[in-house]
Amino acid sequence: MNIKLHNVISSLMGVSGLAIVHAILNGERDPAKLLELCHSTIQHKKAKDVIEALRGSWEPEHLFALRQALQSWEHYHRQIAECDQQIQLLLQEITFNDTQGGGIGEKPKATAGKHPSANAPQISGLHRMLIDLCQGKDLSILPAHTDYSVLQIISEVGTDLSKWSTEKHFTAWLGLAPGTSQSGKRKSNVKHSRSKVGRYFCIMARSLARSKDMALGGFYRRLAARRGGLIANIALARKLAALFWRVMVKGTEFVEEGLAAYEAKFLEGKKRSLRRLARELGQTVSPIPVTV
Repeated sequence: MNIKLHNVISSLMGVSGLAIVHAILNGERDPAKLLELCHSTIQHKKAKDVIEALRGSWEPEHLFALRQALQSWEHYHRQIAECDQQIQLLLQEITFNDTQGGGIGEKPKATAGKHPSANAPQISGLHRMLIDLCQGKDLSILPAHTDYSVLQIISEVGTDLSKWSTEKHFTAWLGLAPGTSQSGKRKSNVKHSRSKVGRYFCIMARSLARSKDMALGGFYRRLAARRGGLIANIALARKLAALFWRVMVKGTEFVEEGLAAYEAKFLEGKKRSLRRLARELGQTVSPIPVTV
């Protein structure tokens, strides 16, 4: 059809995109009328671009392929909705919370400034049920943890993490602990696969790489500059897993110290190291006042 709608609309599967696709399959070809189906923001900011993007050739074979693609998409979304319903029923059964929420289809709410994933299950009352499952612990307060990611993790490891006696045992089981297969300059070539939950934590860690106000974001950038992004991602994933274990097993309350506090603590550590080195060399360190 040679139309470029995907270049001007962020998602063809959004409200505006689907409205246009359905109208095209129902016989509408006028770009101006198709534009009227878009959200008002798109009409005000991208009207000319949308009209130009909707000029094309409407060949029968292309329309047939579009209809097939739309029907497949709708079929899989119905299947996903049925899965969401089964997950909700199971969670309600486990938590004895059959009256919680109001039904299927409620979009998960963002918690602590986090935006829910577009692929998150549409489960009403999910946040409350997860707190009940975790014995009153709200894991969504942890950095990068959303209701969806918490659901994924506890579906694999359960809610009793005391089977791992320490956080080191837990992170080692996840495949996030540093390797020990090295003797001198010899390194083992055996690669240990990371568990599914370990990969979840790595994905969650990526979302913190660009955070501008969180201590863990500063930790990632500092380590990435020295060791590279891959190692920094695994190290940050290990920290997230350790926080998860501490909250679940010890009931530790997490408090975000912020990027400024983290940088100040790191700077103070460097000062202590410098003073210790000076003492070893029989020297003293005196601050020099800086004039502005």
